[in-house]
This record gives sequence, structure tokens and C-alpha cells, in this order.
Amino acid sequence: MQKFWILYFALWLSCGLVWAQQQPALSSPPYPTKIYQVRKPSRDGIGKLYQGREIAQVMGHLGASWLERPEREREERTDLLLKALNLKPTDVVADIGAGTGFFTFLVAPELPRGKVLAVDIQPEMIAYLNEGKAKHKAANVEPVLGTESDPKLTTNSIDLAILIDAYHEFSYPREMMQHIASALKPGGRIVLVEYRAEDPNVPIKELHKLSVAQATKEMKVVGLNLLKNDDRLPQQHIMFFGK
Repeated sequence: MQKFWILYFALWLSCGLVWAQQQPALSSPPYPTKIYQVRKPSRDGIGKLYQGREIAQVMGHLGASWLERPEREREERTDLLLKALNLKPTDVVADIGAGTGFFTFLVAPELPRGKVLAVDIQPEMIAYLNEGKAKHKAANVEPVLGTESDPKLTTNSIDLAILIDAYHEFSYPREMMQHIASALKPGGRIVLVEYRAEDPNVPIKELHKLSVAQATKEMKVVGLNLLKNDDRLPQQHIMFFGK
């Protein structure tokens, strides 16, 4: 079964790339050469480097079925991830790169007096999120259409931002993280959930994995420090950052 999903994952990636190449570019600033470098793209990258790391190609909305696969909770242990976040009922959580809302709608019931800002840059995903909001009757979920360089979050508005297998695909990681850091309330946290690059047994393409050392290096650039690395998940890091 695992081999099947690995092959499915690869197919989804190729489909998403075809879709992405057919779409008009989102409105984003030009690449600042002092921040980013450009080279010939590798097979799974966009040819743009940040802090020595090539940014991975983006997966499109055609892979929605992968995000909603029945085995996901068992394979990724999203129940353990939810516990690790230690949420308060009043928290405002930003789910960055929310996709279809798989995790958004797990978080929402934990915040009876708070809310989830479900951020994505694809209008098709926003449509999925609105459908899910109605299906789950999740009045405390607010879909937000962001851009490649700006998640469209208000300054000092969130207690936690969670990025699940998303950060490594950001075309403008510094700009995005600067905006997300500015959106944190005092004491707020940013959580990166990424497949472990340190583990060669994790069956994910290299550019779609991220090490603790690389993540810490990149977060430090925008004034964020590693607070804790929680490795309770089978294949992913749960990295907590704060100002």
C-alpha cells in the first residue's frame, strides 16, 4: 500500500506541475537578487535558491484527492500533531497552505471561542474550503486567498500559524515569513511540519523534505528562533518557532 501511495504522490506532483505551468503567474514582486539566486531548475525544483536550498515545485489543486485520502490520518498521525499544538479554546490559528482543509477542519472544533484562518493561494482550494465550511458547519473557519508573497493576515492577529508540508514550496519564503511573523500576537508561535530530510528512509523526494538545521537557518533570517522540535510523528518534524 505504501508503494502505491508513493507512486500516486509522484503522479499528483506531475499533474500539479502541469496545472501550475498553465496558469498565469500570481502578482508577486520580482526576485531580489541579494535574497534569491537563480540557476537551471533541477527535476523537482524551480531553479530559485534561498539560503542554499532550491525551492520545490508547487503542487496544484488536481492533487486534492491525495490530501483527503482515507489513510492520511493513520499515515501522518494528524491526531498526534493536533495534541502537540496544545491549543487554547480562544486561539486564532492560521493554517497556511490549507489546501482542501483536511487539517483546518480538525482544528476548528478545538477552538470554540477562537477561529481558523484557512489561507491558500489557489482559488480552487478556497472553493474546497468554503464547501468544507458548509459541510462541517464550521462557522469559525474563514478562508483567506493569499498570494505567493503575502498571506493577507492582519498584523498582531494570530496566536499560531501552522504550515504543513508547505513552507518548502514557498516561492517567496522570506517575504511570506516576514508577513506571518508580523501577524503573530505577543507569545505567538509558528509551526513548520516538514518531512525529515535527515532520514533517508522517508519516501519523499528530497526537495519536498526539510531538515531542522535548514529550517532554523531560514527562520533566523526573519527574527524567529527554534523553540522546540517535536519528533512524535512517524515521518515529519514538528518545529516550533517564535520571536
